[in-house]
Amino acid sequence: MSKRPTSLIQPDAIEAESFRIIEAEMGSHEFSVLEWPIVQRAIHATADFELGRSMVFHPRAVEAGIAAIRKGADVVADVQMIQAGISAGSLAEFGGRTRCYMADLDVAEKARAEGTTRAIQCMRKAARQAPGAVYAIGNAPTALLELVRLVEDAEANPDDARPSSVTDADGRFAHVRVPAGKRTLSASNGAGIIELEVTVGPGQRTDLGVLRLDPAPPTTGVSEPEGE
Repeated sequence: MSKRPTSLIQPDAIEAESFRIIEAEMGSHEFSVLEWPIVQRAIHATADFELGRSMVFHPRAVEAGIAAIRKGADVVADVQMIQAGISAGSLAEFGGRTRCYMADLDVAEKARAEGTTRAIQCMRKAARQAPGAVYAIGNAPTALLELVRLVEDAEANPDDARPSSVTDADGRFAHVRVPAGKRTLSASNGAGIIELEVTVGPGQRTDLGVLRLDPAPPTTGVSEPEGE
């Protein structure tokens, strides 16, 4: 019995040959050196060359995504299927992790209560809990529409943009210039997250007391009124 050529069963060799075929089939294109590897991966995953040819990139999208990941940004996926395709190990090297809220009970409850989709509630929760994240939307159209709305609202109403802060060595933090009204405070230590509904009155300083995030040390903070 003859042996199979080892080159045909080595994963690296198979992938290299797949990319060679993609390169040859696509021929000339106008994708940049940063964009082309993404297009190759999309074709490799779907076997759809027309999808590759139809892909469009913002001029700074790839650079912005790389910079965010290198700074430790998390990647938010709309559904678990997308999350499963993201290398958690590679993200962890830079301090980031994948997040997907589709199976969270509070997401389903809010969707029922407000008459929306779970995907919409996932994006709202992600905006609270993962500021500065990279978003990977691959299945839920309402997730993408809600994400666009959240971005546009933040750009149109900068005073309503969500303030964020990092605790000092003693675990203390303060939000300043918080617009009056009911706000949701999210606190995370990288291992756990808690949310707290806070009502901020005009000119009011709100002491939040001690927020415990086990196993991290106790965290304390205050919310300063806008203009102080």
